[in-house]
Amino acid sequence: MKKILVTGGLGYIGSHTVLELIEQNYEVIIADDLSNSEESVLERINDVCGIKPEWYNVDLSDTNKCNDFLKNQKFDGIIHFAAFKAVGESVKNPLKYYRNNLLSLINVMSYLKTHNHCAFIFSSSCTVYGQAENLPITENSEIKTAESPYGNTKQICEEILKESSAAYDLKSIALRYFNPIGAHPSGKIGELPIGVPQNLVPFITQSAAGILGALNVYGNDYPTHDGTAIRDYIHVVDLAQAHIIALERLLNNKNASPIEIFNIGTGKGSSVLEVIKAFEKASGEKLDYKITGRREGDITSAYADTTRAKEILKWESKKTLEDALKDAWRWQKKLGQENSD
Repeated sequence: MKKILVTGGLGYIGSHTVLELIEQNYEVIIADDLSNSEESVLERINDVCGIKPEWYNVDLSDTNKCNDFLKNQKFDGIIHFAAFKAVGESVKNPLKYYRNNLLSLINVMSYLKTHNHCAFIFSSSCTVYGQAENLPITENSEIKTAESPYGNTKQICEEILKESSAAYDLKSIALRYFNPIGAHPSGKIGELPIGVPQNLVPFITQSAAGILGALNVYGNDYPTHDGTAIRDYIHVVDLAQAHIIALERLLNNKNASPIEIFNIGTGKGSSVLEVIKAFEKASGEKLDYKITGRREGDITSAYADTTRAKEILKWESKKTLEDALKDAWRWQKKLGQENSD
């Protein structure tokens, strides 16, 4: 049984990937400091698959603590999610993002330097492209100046990964994914943001559930067909499965170079207003929303060209926007039931 470390494994994408790994018969170890997650996710994972993975509460950006955790470990692969991810917050508090996102990667890469047999999957982001001139965005699109400190940390992390992979003969894949949404079909695992959600869909579901007030639509003056920003929304289960396929490519030594890069998305863009309408159709709920000013750091439009992932990884998204919104709403309602019990 291959042993895989999932950093940030109690977070949104991490927890879904942990489930997929367990279902594919991997032994999973989680490192997560609960900075944007909850310990209860362990029980949720156990509820779905009957296995409670081993978990270490460790801040990977703390070099001494990270080294103490890793020094006696032997992993076949590492999937690295541990990072802060809110664009708006990164604009307000950039040093928090640079410290956490860069140091956590550097500390984990220090382990890989002496364990170069270990496969490494890096959680990157479409934010590395900034506002692309041409759509859809390919892996060869120009890497422009980032629109936010968060996006810049992903650009810098990719540079660290490329240079380290070449210098230390590592096996790594960076997955540049677009906008993950949805929840596990069981309704037992989903996005669990601490505080007011920074992402569109959890804000929609919490607004529809009466937890929050009206949904803010940040700007209706973008140069798009309805004036609202466009993103490529991918179901989190599709995204989690892409990580397993990428991991297996490295474990089977199929990689063509020390580092490979793939876009992970649906290839289709949806505007904020289209997502709102799709949620109303999927849930039967009417949303209260209001138009406000643009949010600093946001770009106009981004959606993926996924040809490379289809041809090389043999992966493509299977679930629709409506599937994702139905699952997200099921998760929100289940949370509401739990909180009322």
